[in-house]
Amino acid sequence: MRQLFVKKLRDTAVLPSRATPGSAGYDLYADLPSALVIHPQEIVKVPTGIAVAIPDGEAVGLIYARSGLASKYGIAPANCVGVVDSDYRGELLVPLANHSPRAYVIEPGDRVAQLVLAPVYLPELCEVEELDETSRGKGGFGSTSR
Repeated sequence: MRQLFVKKLRDTAVLPSRATPGSAGYDLYADLPSALVIHPQEIVKVPTGIAVAIPDGEAVGLIYARSGLASKYGIAPANCVGVVDSDYRGELLVPLANHSPRAYVIEPGDRVAQLVLAPVYLPELCEVEELDETSRGKGGFGSTSR
């Protein structure tokens, strides 16, 4: 995959961008007509004003929190990580949850999340009667007991 096609759905939309050459993700920007308040324990869908075409069968788009918003203000995607399938062509919306006790204001053009592209591995699904044995087996669900 060498190109990610991005369509601006509104003139006010900001194209995703990488903050530094080493950034793994593309910052996503709020495309809002005015400031948006996220009250404590509230979830809002923040429009980005863009749609993307991820190469079919090669990759998935993953929408992650911006670490500064999450760690400083308690603002993070409501679904932890959003999944953008390669056949989706609608607007990217970021459902943000306010986990803090204070209201938070998103301004038009604010960076609200990051889009990371990752390869997709789609093996053939095969139903079996038994699975191979491992030294761990069924033990340690939720922990490796260490």
